[in-house]
Amino acid sequence: MSSASEEFSSSTAGDGRPVRILLVEDNPADVRLTREMLRESKVRNELLVAHTAEEAEEILGLAEQTAGPRPDLVLLDLDL
Repeated sequence: MSSASEEFSSSTAGDGRPVRILLVEDNPADVRLTREMLRESKVRNELLVAHTAEEAEEILGLAEQTAGPRPDLVLLDLDL
């Protein structure tokens, strides 16, 4: 299942909420590195992590064809 965490800094999305980022990555070291990079950034963000393509589809609501909140940015492991 996916995990979500919020990282806070000064910048936000245009409506004042944190920037919602979906990271699709199966390597735990790369997930940790991305979390650290975002924590040190000046962007207030909510990081959602999917370890498989199926988890990403679940987060995006593609399997149920429901319109859930979409991420503002998707970081995708191209080898996945």
